Amino acid sequence: MKRIEIRDLYKAYQSYKDKEITLCGWARTIRDSKNIAFIELNDGAFRSVQIVVEREKTKNYDDIVKENVGTSFVVVGKVIITPDAPQPFEINAKSVEIMGSCALDYPLQKKRHTIEFLRTIPTIRARGNLFNAVYRIRSVAAFAIHKFFNERNFVYIHTPIITANDCEGAGEMFQVTTLDLDKLPLKDGKVDYSQDFFGKKVALTVSGQIHEEPLTHAFGKTYTFGPTFRAENSNTSRHAAEFWMMEPELCFCDLNELMDNEEELIKYVINYVKTECVDELSFLNKFVDQGLLERLENVVSNDFVRLDYTDAIELLQKSGQKFVFPVKWGIDLQSEHERYLTEEVFKKPVFLKNYPKEIKAFYMRQNDDGKTVGAVDLLVPGIGELIGGSQREERLEKLLQRMDELGLKREDYAWYIDTRRFGTTTHSGYGVGFERLIMYLTGVANIRDVEIFPRTVGSIIG
Repeated sequence: MKRIEIRDLYKAYQSYKDKEITLCGWARTIRDSKNIAFIELNDGAFRSVQIVVEREKTKNYDDIVKENVGTSFVVVGKVIITPDAPQPFEINAKSVEIMGSCALDYPLQKKRHTIEFLRTIPTIRARGNLFNAVYRIRSVAAFAIHKFFNERNFVYIHTPIITANDCEGAGEMFQVTTLDLDKLPLKDGKVDYSQDFFGKKVALTVSGQIHEEPLTHAFGKTYTFGPTFRAENSNTSRHAAEFWMMEPELCFCDLNELMDNEEELIKYVINYVKTECVDELSFLNKFVDQGLLERLENVVSNDFVRLDYTDAIELLQKSGQKFVFPVKWGIDLQSEHERYLTEEVFKKPVFLKNYPKEIKAFYMRQNDDGKTVGAVDLLVPGIGELIGGSQREERLEKLLQRMDELGLKREDYAWYIDTRRFGTTTHSGYGVGFERLIMYLTGVANIRDVEIFPRTVGSIIG
């Protein structure tokens, strides 16, 4: 059986005029008018195809029209061009084979359901237009990221999922153990991790960065792209316990060059998705976020703002706005502050750089003022923080001093410290929360709706 995929058929339907083809897919709707039936057939493409089934041509007509929405079919028929109809062509069926019947309790009987209901059926929801569009854009955006870095000679690195180090210093990690939790081995009143699988306490990674940096010093430019995990008790629309991170690292690169790379990446991915997902973006712009296409165009056609943290604090303090979280130098900006800067003041993405060192990670390069580090966050309208990055501290004595200040044990990071002993250089890197990028690309407001099987505090399905 050589079938034509619907996505390809739409691209070249004129070349199939009056030709017999084979299509496979699932019924979105089945309508019976006694002697003629109409099946809206979808094979995973965003657009469906109308199948016209005539009783006199189809021996199993009565069986077909008894089938339920969700049933899978194999259709052989002729392509009929319909220039005056909303759909430019339809298929006049010669034969319709029932492949897999669908039970009557199939959840997507109606055309529309609430987002909350669809979250309860993650295995099914991709068959509807909204999640079909979101997940295809997710796929295309992931490919665009790989394409971007491949074209620029980056090496794709696979960093460990299980780690004995906390990259962020937050301590909010999912522990991994083979010990019997009902009979934990104790030593001096504490859990004896020497009896655990790795002989020490380990957890799921929050970032691939520190495992990536040694490889960056071998290849010059690397990136990781994989799952990361954070056990934050944050039941918000932007937080998930399991999410994907894309993290590039670049040697011979300072903070300004890093921002250049970030801006180039975001514009590249947006342009690629705009080209490959025209139908999906049009649907989302109509039904999810009516300003989506305009906002994406605004990003790719404008230079990003580059703003010092200290200047941002002064700007916020003089704004006259009443924020829930008061603004003062030294705080970690909240979403309300970030969105005010991007949506009200500049109306486009903003690079916020040179943060107080006390609110940033140990590996970020200390500035000459002794108070700030070369950190940079990319803030975007509608989302807030999309990317976090920094110039890395390449000076061994400064790195060790900062680790000692934060109580980090040098022996735990000996292999990481070696990168500063064995021919280090100016180097920088950043991390993109992939789901937040998809939220920005789709206009979808909740991270639970851009993940296929979302894992959030107090909730896990599938």
